[in-house]
Amino acid sequence: MAVTIKIEVVTPEAKVFSSEVDMVTLTGVEGEMGILAGHMPLMTQLIGGEIIMRRGSETLYFAVGDGFVQVTGEKVSILTDMAVSAENIDEAKAQEALQRAQTRLTQKLSDEESASVQASIAHASAQLRVKKFARK
Repeated sequence: MAVTIKIEVVTPEAKVFSSEVDMVTLTGVEGEMGILAGHMPLMTQLIGGEIIMRRGSETLYFAVGDGFVQVTGEKVSILTDMAVSAENIDEAKAQEALQRAQTRLTQKLSDEESASVQASIAHASAQLRVKKFARK
């Protein structure tokens, strides 16, 4: 029997995913990392992009925003401002959101508005990348 690690992905709105997996790959502030059962404990900042999970022969893809990751030997907890599984991504809507945000970025914006638009661009870009990965 394969050794697994529990993963939970949580956003402010809901627990998006909770399951046992064989491996988790994500990007922290120091780069991409693979996490297996028994991984040394750590806490790091999550960089928005994608999370890839392997469960047996199945590969699961999630687009995520910025957040935090806590790893114990038995569990990976991810707190993020956005998490969407590849099958729930509407590619047309993500492309439309990206174009809207890029257009808005050309306008005169306050620092707060600019940060919000940059976050929208990052979220839409992550969703489009994950959808592309999932198709392969």
